[in-house]
Amino acid sequence: MQYLLLIYAEQRTEVPPQDQLEAEMAEWFAYTEDVRKSGVYVDGNALEPVNTATTVRLKAGERVVTDGPFAETREVLGGYYLIDVPDLDTALDWAAKCPGAKYGSMEIRPITVFDQG
Repeated sequence: MQYLLLIYAEQRTEVPPQDQLEAEMAEWFAYTEDVRKSGVYVDGNALEPVNTATTVRLKAGERVVTDGPFAETREVLGGYYLIDVPDLDTALDWAAKCPGAKYGSMEIRPITVFDQG
C-alpha cells in the first residue's frame, strides 16, 4: 500500500549558520538514502518556500488566482515522501525516522486507488 509522508515545519525567516545547515541536510540525505535502499521509496521532493505558492479557486465559474498559500498557518508543507509499504504501522515507523518529525510534524496519508475498469 502506498502512503504519502507529508513534512510540515515552521517556515524559517533566517538562514541558519552554515554548519547547522550542513548538519541538518546530512540528516535528510541519510534518511533519503535509507528509504531508497530499503526498497519502499516511490517518490519524494522538497518544496520551494511558501511565498512562492499560488492558489487557484473557481468563483462563479471564474478562475481566481491568489499569491501565497490557501490559509495562514504556523507550519507549512515543506515536502513529501511517497512510500510503498505493507501497512500503516510500517509507514508510521518511516515517518518517525524522518528528520521532519524532529523539526516539525509528519502527516501520513494513504493513497486512494481508483478502479479504472
